[in-house]
Amino acid sequence: MGRGRDEQHESAPESVEEGPSAGLAADALVGSRRPVLSATAAEWRGWMVERGQPAYRARQVLDWVIRRRAESFEPMSDLPRALRQRLDAEWTVFGTRVVYHDVAADGTDKLVLACRDGRRIECVLMTEGPRRTVCLSTQVGCGMGCVFCASGLKGVERNLRADEILEQVLHLRNLLPPEETVTHLVVMGMGESLANLDNLVAALDRLCSAEEGLGMSQRRVTISTVGLPAKIRRLADLDRQYHLAVSLHAPTEELRNRLVPVNEAIGLGAVLAAADAYFQRTGRQVTYEYVLLAGINDQPADAQALARLLATRRAHVNLIPYNPVAGLPFERPDPESIARFVAILRDRGVSVTVRKTKGRAIAAACGQLRRRLDPDRDPTTPPESGRAHDPHFGFQLALSTED
Repeated sequence: MGRGRDEQHESAPESVEEGPSAGLAADALVGSRRPVLSATAAEWRGWMVERGQPAYRARQVLDWVIRRRAESFEPMSDLPRALRQRLDAEWTVFGTRVVYHDVAADGTDKLVLACRDGRRIECVLMTEGPRRTVCLSTQVGCGMGCVFCASGLKGVERNLRADEILEQVLHLRNLLPPEETVTHLVVMGMGESLANLDNLVAALDRLCSAEEGLGMSQRRVTISTVGLPAKIRRLADLDRQYHLAVSLHAPTEELRNRLVPVNEAIGLGAVLAAADAYFQRTGRQVTYEYVLLAGINDQPADAQALARLLATRRAHVNLIPYNPVAGLPFERPDPESIARFVAILRDRGVSVTVRKTKGRAIAAACGQLRRRLDPDRDPTTPPESGRAHDPHFGFQLALSTED
């Protein structure tokens, strides 16, 4: 399933299902078995001992799945065959399954995964030099209601479990050749990450564990949020080194209320105060994401207001030129407007970059493929081929923090 680094990537969708019956049969089989990563290492040790196996067998199973890329129990050659058969009867390596895989010319991989309840989520693998960055989803849908974003057009359906978050990384990691692995994580896919904080942190802690995971550095993980002050403060209190990116999108209370409706109940001041507290507690500079919408928040006055807002803060601004969403009345600013906005911020001493978007040709922004593959989609509405849906999504080195 892996592919070489030198492979010529083209937009070549791979539909994993061969028809409705294939998906239904797989779901029926998997639904009766528990996903391996839904159990902790301690639970696995208990399961082994209860069945007369030495406790170290648990470590072997988890090592095969997390580090040795096994996608079934059959390759686990250091386990007795009888144990492998019992595992296969009671467990499944993955609870999610790939139903769609596409690869862009720039090497970006996009997967649509079906969960055990039939809901679908998206995740992306981006390649940039030596970096292998995975973009994760934390919810099915999103409940924040940002007016320019398609991921939440149908609202939030549910939170993802920790194992469903973790499996996204492993599905994508398994696409890489054996000598490569995931180096960075950005939690910028479907959903509001901090609305599912407990499951997200459980998944990230496992991924960053040297004993039970991939041994990733916490400093190579970026968590994006629309700005939930209580959750930001709670994340700070957990004493992790994850990088925080706040989706700001407006420099004033009035404009943010229009673009990010949940701001009316939260307040821009409360979001900034929580971000300041995160920096003070963790020492990690906060990034502020700002989607540029033509004629709405991209004017010189907006740039000046943003510079005033951040003037006393150690912060970085990540500008995201909007990628149009079919059916929504927003447009991408022209290059001159973007350059002018950047110049104003830099003239006022604000650190700023413009996000580099990856995978536009394969609709790599979160929410797009899920909608295109939705069997309940209105047949009179054409699929939005090749257009990015969630402007939060993209790849920017400044967001990936450490090398």
